[in-house]
Amino acid sequence: MKFREPKTEEEKAARRKQEEEQAALPYTIKQNEIESISVEFSVPANLKARDLDIKFTRTSIKAGVKGQEPIIQGDFPHPIVVDDSTWSMAAEGDVKIVDIQLKKANEMEWWPHVVTSAPKIDVTMIEPGETSLSSIKDNEVRAMAEKMMYDNMKSPEEKQKEKEAENMKRLKQLAEQTGMDFSQATINHG
Repeated sequence: MKFREPKTEEEKAARRKQEEEQAALPYTIKQNEIESISVEFSVPANLKARDLDIKFTRTSIKAGVKGQEPIIQGDFPHPIVVDDSTWSMAAEGDVKIVDIQLKKANEMEWWPHVVTSAPKIDVTMIEPGETSLSSIKDNEVRAMAEKMMYDNMKSPEEKQKEKEAENMKRLKQLAEQTGMDFSQATINHG
């Protein structure tokens, strides 16, 4: 998962906090494609698949080593497609990596976390790869996704200016429809 560069000091501080929270988790999450999310964690190399306790339903997950506290357990923020979700285990050096691939029921949303009890990531800072958009066949959905990506890349100042311009446009339309004069009004653009 690639994040866009923070533009303000506030965004930089939030990114540092997010990275610290994610690094403290006993697993890592990846959302390289918007359609799925993966959870990875390591276990000792001597373990076999039968030594693991991995269960997921449409709305929750429990995964870890049998007889031990789960490495990840909780409710998903959104449902998954159980039949299209899988897990595997592969040797990597002196450990084995457990990789759980979860297929999202709604393939058009980034998840802020895998389980609702975990710290969130700022999904507005995710920079989707080309493959995410190129896999979208519906032109209307693709256009909406491109606009969302463009809007997410704007700085807070740019977003505020657009909001002010839109408010002024609406105020002008209201003045034309009602004949009222709003030229001396104080506007709070929020």
